[in-house]
Amino acid sequence: MLNSTTRGLALVFGALSLAACGSGTPATPDSAAPAKPGKISVAASDTECKVAAAEVPAGTSTFTITNGGTKVTEFYVYAPGDRVMAEVENIVPGLTREVIAELPAGAYETVCKPGMVGKGLRNALKVTGEHKALSSDAKLAEATASYKRYIKTQSDTLLVKTQEFVDAVKAGDSAKAKELFPVSRTYWERIEPVAEIFGDLDPAIDAREADLAAGEKWTGFHKIEKDLWITKDISKDGPVADKLIADVKTIVEKSNAAELTPLNLANGAKELLDEVATGKITGEEDTWSHTDLWDFDANLQGSKAAVQALRPVLEERAPDLVKTLDEKFAAAEAALGKHQKGDGWQLHNELSKAELKALSDAINALAEPISKIAPAITK
Repeated sequence: MLNSTTRGLALVFGALSLAACGSGTPATPDSAAPAKPGKISVAASDTECKVAAAEVPAGTSTFTITNGGTKVTEFYVYAPGDRVMAEVENIVPGLTREVIAELPAGAYETVCKPGMVGKGLRNALKVTGEHKALSSDAKLAEATASYKRYIKTQSDTLLVKTQEFVDAVKAGDSAKAKELFPVSRTYWERIEPVAEIFGDLDPAIDAREADLAAGEKWTGFHKIEKDLWITKDISKDGPVADKLIADVKTIVEKSNAAELTPLNLANGAKELLDEVATGKITGEEDTWSHTDLWDFDANLQGSKAAVQALRPVLEERAPDLVKTLDEKFAAAEAALGKHQKGDGWQLHNELSKAELKALSDAINALAEPISKIAPAITK
């Protein structure tokens, strides 16, 4: 989970200060007519979220979002209960980004979140008709099943390591808790694209202080992180720790039971790299512990796992893309590997600006071919 400053960098190396605000006021779409085949434009601003269609046919839809406002924004397609069907973050002013969603018939909402907080500007989206699901392709179905097996192994270990972390916090063992903080988060970061599907559970576990809307209670990993490294007092964090492990148990159950689609893999691989480029590189994800490179490695490996699951399909449909992905993953892993320290990693504040720039360049070079995976598997 990235704060409103960090996510605004949108795959560049630097810092951007944002005014964080959002609205739950429904917006009016440009048209109530069903969308024609092709891309659906979304004109986002600080006060509006104009979607070019209020009805689309079942199947895959590509949303092209242009941010004409002054605040960094996000775009989501929600199923009932704010279940995330597709998302794209880090849309800085003047930028256009795309996301492909696979939507069965039903009622949905499209949502822009200027400032990246709050409930967002919402439009109704009706999906009608029937379609042949991507997962009806045997190789795509096997890719999804393979990735689900990966999610199961990682989420099961997340539960174990988070329990160890929570036990240390409740025992008042700050040294042990500090040691376990980046380790437990490693497994969280690897599965985050799946965890983010389930509404408010992701922010409850991973919200940064700057992510909070007015009056919102702060819980999760980063609340305890601040108490470990800054206030140096975890004596009152027992309830926070209890809620953390309860929320992680819920996420593990939901993640293991989730029906994923091939686009979850493709979009998730890209989302994890966005998180690296806009949070871990800048050091604002783990701003007090400086353990960002643990998260960096976890995001990179989680992205690679999704891509590897899709590899048999990509080798058939886009063999040149597979070659590029292999090269760019190897380059990113080599760049990060220079900063390995024992069983872990150097602290973020131990790296020079030049070293961080090299890591940023490697991730940005990988992000470009990653963005081509979703179009490749839907063509």
